[in-house]
Amino acid sequence: MRRRRAGHRHGLHSLRVQLTLANVVLLSLGIVVATAVSLMAARFYLLDKVDTELKASRTSLMTAGFTMRQIESLSELGIALDKFGGGSDTGLPSPTVLYVAVGRSGDPVPLGALRPTPRQRALAAAVGDPVALAADEEPRDVRVQGEPFRLVGVRLTDGTVVLIGTSTGALQEGMGKALRLDLAFGTLLLAALACVTLFSVRRRMRPLEDMVETSSAIAEGDLTARVPSSRHPTQEVEQLRTALNSMLHQVESAHRTRERSAAQLRRFVADASHELRTPLAAIRGYLQLYDKGMLQDPAERQRAWDRVLAETDRMGRLVDELLTLARLDQRPELRLRHVDLSRLVREAAGDLRVQQPQRPVDVDADGALLVRADEAGLRQVLGNLLGNVRVHTPAEVPVRLGLERADGVVRLCVADAGPGLAEEDAARVFDRFFRAGGGAGSGLGLAIVQGVVHAHGGEVAVRTAPGEGLAVTVTLPERGGG
Repeated sequence: MRRRRAGHRHGLHSLRVQLTLANVVLLSLGIVVATAVSLMAARFYLLDKVDTELKASRTSLMTAGFTMRQIESLSELGIALDKFGGGSDTGLPSPTVLYVAVGRSGDPVPLGALRPTPRQRALAAAVGDPVALAADEEPRDVRVQGEPFRLVGVRLTDGTVVLIGTSTGALQEGMGKALRLDLAFGTLLLAALACVTLFSVRRRMRPLEDMVETSSAIAEGDLTARVPSSRHPTQEVEQLRTALNSMLHQVESAHRTRERSAAQLRRFVADASHELRTPLAAIRGYLQLYDKGMLQDPAERQRAWDRVLAETDRMGRLVDELLTLARLDQRPELRLRHVDLSRLVREAAGDLRVQQPQRPVDVDADGALLVRADEAGLRQVLGNLLGNVRVHTPAEVPVRLGLERADGVVRLCVADAGPGLAEEDAARVFDRFFRAGGGAGSGLGLAIVQGVVHAHGGEVAVRTAPGEGLAVTVTLPERGGG
């Protein structure tokens, strides 16, 4: 929450504010461009209409063949219209069209008692050179008493120039109102867009804020934190959330695995040091006795020599088993080929009968049963299982070796009728250097069995209880594993 409030304090640098500003700027540019284009188009259309009317009036005067009297009548009419319109203090609106006849001197022509109005005189004064205006085909913009006009001129045969002007004040006033309306509407539209964009972006950015909070929690040590699912997810954000959660799960698993491996390594090193310390101490002790000449009796020297050889053999077996476990930890490449597991079981049972002739051995492995496996590894599994029976059970206890195929797997069971194990000992039977009750052996035999079986893609399980013996079941896939 502290990080989120800090983000609000630096709001101008937040992504949602920048996206909102970008949308507002783009829309404002669009409104300005659209307003300018529409007003320019409207002004061009209306002015073109005014110019068309002025040109039509000029053409009519040029082709009608008016006489001087008609021109005078037209001038009188223009003066009268301007006088009785808004040109005088009548309170009526000014006419939008002005007619004024201009003589050679450039001044409005008075006709009888009717004098040119001030606007007509201002119009004639604004023209400057009426002859040049009459020669120009396009209308001209002039201002008469502050009011804009579009103006054309017609030169008659006697040199008189008739000026025709149309006021464009209403047009410009309408354009101004349209501009103000567009600006007001655009401002409201920009404000609405800013609010909607800010709200929408804030809602859409919520999953990203959750990701930041989750990452911060993980950085602080909570590896179980995950990004929650959004109530209104977008496809891209949901994909990012799923990928991030998958990555976090992998990171957590890797961290747990590393911690577990480090703990196993520390325990392994401690147990190996403890196991090697005992034979080394015994060998060192006998060598010191021999070095000090305290073994004078030949029988004592022979017993000491036998003990040194026995401890040396024990260290050799322990080192070999440690190397085997280390190799299994490195996931070695197995030499897979078709192996007759029934034959290996019968041979292992025959070896046990030779070693302990008094032990009853029952073998249920008739016929051939082929599996794709590493033969040396399977021999080691059988040797360790039967060695475990030989070391930890009395010689007269019967043992049974069973082999069966079912559902694409092969099950090998080695069961004895010995004293069995307690539940807490059975849970640790595959731990390295574990010996139930501190018995004989290195405590690595079943750990090696488990490592070899897992390397083949199989499983191993035990079934035991105090006084009910021990049964170890090895399940292997027929096609082998990796």
